[in-house]
Amino acid sequence: MQKILIVFGLFLLISCKSKQAVVSGTPVANEASSSAVIMGHYANKKDFKTANFKASARYEDEKQSQNVTAEVRIKKDEKILIIVRFFGITMAKALITPEEVSYYEKINGKYFQGNYKLLSDWLGTDLDFDKVQNLLLGQALDDLTKGKYVESIQSGLHVLKSSETESTEKIFMFEGANFLLKKEVVAQKDEERSVEVSYPSHKESPKGIYPSEIFIEAFQKEKVNIKINYNNVTFNEDLSFTYDVPEGYEQIFID
Repeated sequence: MQKILIVFGLFLLISCKSKQAVVSGTPVANEASSSAVIMGHYANKKDFKTANFKASARYEDEKQSQNVTAEVRIKKDEKILIIVRFFGITMAKALITPEEVSYYEKINGKYFQGNYKLLSDWLGTDLDFDKVQNLLLGQALDDLTKGKYVESIQSGLHVLKSSETESTEKIFMFEGANFLLKKEVVAQKDEERSVEVSYPSHKESPKGIYPSEIFIEAFQKEKVNIKINYNNVTFNEDLSFTYDVPEGYEQIFID
């Protein structure tokens, strides 16, 4: 149960209003330079100061599955507070900042506090605050302007493949109209670990275009699948980010 809630705490962060129009993917007509694809992707601004998201999700691994709901409060580029609920009852909270990840869950009275290396090692890809925020906003994990990529067209999508290292393979796939991210893969073949994130559909709002659903498949020793659907979002409200570990909780460590 601890690992289930930790994974949800990292990934249940984005949603969209059900009344917003769905942005459908447009097949690529012509090949473009990698720089044109990157510029088009970053032209999709996420224009908000705070956001309050609600989502439903399903977690599955080789041994168990679990459905949860979550409320996620984001102060852009500063902090993310996640409240995880089962049947409307708050069961866990997580606070993510650029410095660390803090988390507690009520079922076993446990809490976690540490840097991103611990979670990166467990989840199978290097993480920091920007990457977690990017993933949940539908943006590429990496800063694409700082890398070197080979561009091609596959299955009607622009594909950027990292050309920098042989040990880590990075692939980013974009649709043709707004260069919205459709899929990204980070695979470390020597260590047999990988993360694949897919964005089947997007929705448009006055504050930008956001994913309406996210599929995550992580593999390191065992496979983990997460499916996230989004229900509601409000922007630029005064949000509370109060986070206090209840007295008497026991600290846990991730090996």
